[in-house]
Amino acid sequence: MPKFITGKIPATVITGFLGAGKTTLIRNLLANNGGRRIALIINEFGDIGIDAEVLRGCGDALCAEDDIIELSNGCICCTVADDFIPTMKLLLDREAPPDHIVIETSGLALPQPLVRAFNWPEIRTRVTVDSVITVVDGPATAEGRFAHDVAAVDAQRAADDSIGHETPLSELFEDQLACADMVVVSKTDLMQRASIDGVFSQIEGQTRAGVRLLRSDADGLSGEVLLGLRFAAEDDMEGRREVHHHHGDDDGEHEHGHDEFETFAVTLGEIADTTAFAERLAGVIRGHGILRLKGFAAVAGKPMRLVVQAVGPRIETWFDRPFGSDPRETRLVVIGEAGLDRAAITAALAP
Repeated sequence: MPKFITGKIPATVITGFLGAGKTTLIRNLLANNGGRRIALIINEFGDIGIDAEVLRGCGDALCAEDDIIELSNGCICCTVADDFIPTMKLLLDREAPPDHIVIETSGLALPQPLVRAFNWPEIRTRVTVDSVITVVDGPATAEGRFAHDVAAVDAQRAADDSIGHETPLSELFEDQLACADMVVVSKTDLMQRASIDGVFSQIEGQTRAGVRLLRSDADGLSGEVLLGLRFAAEDDMEGRREVHHHHGDDDGEHEHGHDEFETFAVTLGEIADTTAFAERLAGVIRGHGILRLKGFAAVAGKPMRLVVQAVGPRIETWFDRPFGSDPRETRLVVIGEAGLDRAAITAALAP
């Protein structure tokens, strides 16, 4: 596939809140990528690289092992110098560099510091940000998880001391929308038309003029829609600056509420009944206010591993590939706001 006229390799930054559907979007993108050789950089919040493992299980010839790189030393927007820049240089220095680079940020990452990193001298002449795509969980947004009118909330808060500050989750959501060139509203097959229209209206009020809004269901979107947009986002930082001030002049020293979240891993044995397992997960999620739960389960008598993805009480499962040499065990990552009762959650998850 041809690259930019400038000779720079295009890179797409895919951001979005926890469980919005970023990994699903990328899986479908790989399956419909127009013949491009795509390298993936996956940044996760947690001890187990679930998203990278899901993508390695895609079974596609263009989903080669060495084209998937996982950054697990912390949020990508906080480790630009230590992790991201060296990783980009390794990709760019390959004898056969990729046609396109796709970067999946963690749900807690701010896109702006990452986009600014493309102006670092080590890479700025060799790669460009094709676009920033923010994935929004359509049903969650329709349920009012985030304020649609920030100014009205600020005015109400100023007038009433009993109203608390905005949560870090809402600030992350707003800044991810502020940086977007395209917003993909996911899971629209689970929504009524009126709800979809309401979400689109809400998002239009929080994005820059000209930002494209697209619907996506389980079938996803193709590379022809998502790639080759040529926004060169790193040259337009003034127009996509953060709504909230999270950092100083040095992008390596910013704060955006990581301490408000925590994550931990749970390892269990095989499960006997997938339906009962999903019901137990839903009960634990509701009982402990878990934001996100994801991982793999070993099902007795089944050679394939069961992928588990949960956002709130909504749980999706599917079999993706055999365990192979991996241990036959159930591995789950639990993500929530600080203060989770790890012992109680672990005990409740056990069969």
